[in-house]
Amino acid sequence: MALGCWPFAGGTVWGEQDDDVSIATVHAALDAGITTFDTAEGYEAGHSERVLGRALAGQRHRAVIASKVSPNHLAPEQVAASCEETLRNLETDYLDVYMIHWPSRTIPLAESVGALERLRAAGKVRTIGVSNFGPGDLADMTALTECACDQLPYSLLWRAIEHEIRPLCEREEVGIICYSPLAQGLLTGRYGSAAEVPDGLARTRHYSSERAVAKHGEAGCEELVFDTLASVESVARELGTTMAALSLAWVGQQPGVATYLVGARSPEELRRNLPALDVRLAEDALMRLDAATAAVKEHIGVNVDPWNVPSRYR
Repeated sequence: MALGCWPFAGGTVWGEQDDDVSIATVHAALDAGITTFDTAEGYEAGHSERVLGRALAGQRHRAVIASKVSPNHLAPEQVAASCEETLRNLETDYLDVYMIHWPSRTIPLAESVGALERLRAAGKVRTIGVSNFGPGDLADMTALTECACDQLPYSLLWRAIEHEIRPLCEREEVGIICYSPLAQGLLTGRYGSAAEVPDGLARTRHYSSERAVAKHGEAGCEELVFDTLASVESVARELGTTMAALSLAWVGQQPGVATYLVGARSPEELRRNLPALDVRLAEDALMRLDAATAAVKEHIGVNVDPWNVPSRYR
C-alpha cells in the first residue's frame, strides 16, 4: 500500500483541502508503516509535491518518493528543469522513482529517456518508470532502458490491463503501480446507485456518456456495475471484511503488482484502508471475485483508458 498524494493538491479536481490535514495524513501513513508516496508536478502546479515535502521534513530517510514529469515537459532540457523544480518542491536532493506521466506524441521517447538517464547518472533519480503506457509505448520504453514501473488504472471493476499490458509487465519485470484500486469510491460501497455518484466522478466508461462531464461517447454499463458490486459485497460479507478491504487485498495479490495507491485526504480516511493489509484471499475467493467481475471486464474490453474513446493508450 502506498499513499497517493494527488488529493493534497486540492484545486479543481479535489476541492478545498487543508494542507495541515494533508501533512497529518502523511505522518499517519508513516506511523502505520506505509513508506511510499506518489505525487506529480502536474497536481495543481506542484502543490501536492510542496505539501509532501513539508510533511517529510526531517523524515526523508523514511520515505520512498515517486513523482512524475508531465507530457508537455518531455524535451530533454524540460525534463531536467522539471526534475529540479520537483526536487525543490519536495525539499530533497533525489527522487526514488521518476516517471513519465503520459507518453508524448511529439517528443521522441529516446530523447526523454536520455534526459532521465542523465538524471539517474547524476544521482538525482534512483529509478526510472512510466505512467499510463500501453503495450506499444511500454515495449518502446523497455527497448531503451530499464523501466522500474508502469502506473496504471486497475481494480475489480477496471481489469483492462489484464489483456495486454499486465502480461508485458510480467515478461519485462516492470512493476505495476495501481491507481484507482477502489474505482473512484465504487468499491467502498459509498454509493447505492449510479445516480448517487457525483458528476465529477461519473466520467469513466462505467457511466453513460450522457453524464454531465463524460466525454467517451459510450453507453456505459451502470446497471451491470451495481449488480457486480452487490456480488462483491456478498463475498466480502461472507469473509467477514469490508468491500474496500477485500478490493484492495485483491489488487495487491494480482500477478505483477508492485504496489497500489490509496488516495486518503485525512488520517481518518487512511485508517479506513489499513484493514486491507491484514486480508489474505484464498484461491477460492480469488476465483469467485474473478467470476463476479468478468462481465464488467468483458464490457470494458481492451481499452485501458477509463475516460476516453479513442484511447490515449497505445
